[in-house]
Amino acid sequence: MTLPAGLNLFDLTGRRALVTGSSQGIGFALAKGLAAAGAEVVLNGRDAARVEAAAATVPGARALVFDVTDHAAARAAVDGFEAGIGPIDILVNNAGIQHRAPLEDFPPEAFERLLQTNIASVFHVGQAVARHMIARKRGRIINIASVQTALARPTIAPYTATKGAVGNLTKGMATDWARHGLNCNAIAPGYFETPLNAALLADPAFNAWLEKRTPAGRWGQVDELVGACLFLASDASSFVNGHILYVDGGITVSL
Repeated sequence: MTLPAGLNLFDLTGRRALVTGSSQGIGFALAKGLAAAGAEVVLNGRDAARVEAAAATVPGARALVFDVTDHAAARAAVDGFEAGIGPIDILVNNAGIQHRAPLEDFPPEAFERLLQTNIASVFHVGQAVARHMIARKRGRIINIASVQTALARPTIAPYTATKGAVGNLTKGMATDWARHGLNCNAIAPGYFETPLNAALLADPAFNAWLEKRTPAGRWGQVDELVGACLFLASDASSFVNGHILYVDGGITVSL
């Protein structure tokens, strides 16, 4: 296998990337980063107006509106796009939600929403896209995990469970699909300034704790995830499979 040299390893010109949950936050930042590296990006979400508004700000971007928690809808959307527009070369499974409550009082309906959005969607969209990638013998799948893939904190046990599952499903995808030419990996962000963390960002006590707990001494900025995404989406990671790449300012390696 002959690979391009130097920075060309990271060039995504001519490739198309679908990013789920990408109208804001991490997903939107990754979509913009992939576009800057040459990819045609496809933004996804359930709210058509928000997705289309976000796509309008990214050169050449498209909007693909469907519910990632609905297996049939994900399959139909992906199959229709592949038939009508063209191949999806890169998938970033980013859609996710959070709900905080003591585990003994955690609402079962909130637990179900977390399961469907944070882990079932990775299966639904991942399978739909992978079937086409397998036929082409190439493709990149990047799942968004979390520091909670490895660690737990009070009031988010179900979220921790879903992100642990994302890590293991990523390993399973690599185990099943690497033989077909797919690279399946995960990015595990630490604490980033996103709408999902709005409640924590507004809590002075949590901010003080995080600055002491994280070796880098600060929150991450969403643009700092772009490099990891480009690495895993490009030829630079051609022999990387089933890996969970922590981008967390060192929080998972320090007590």
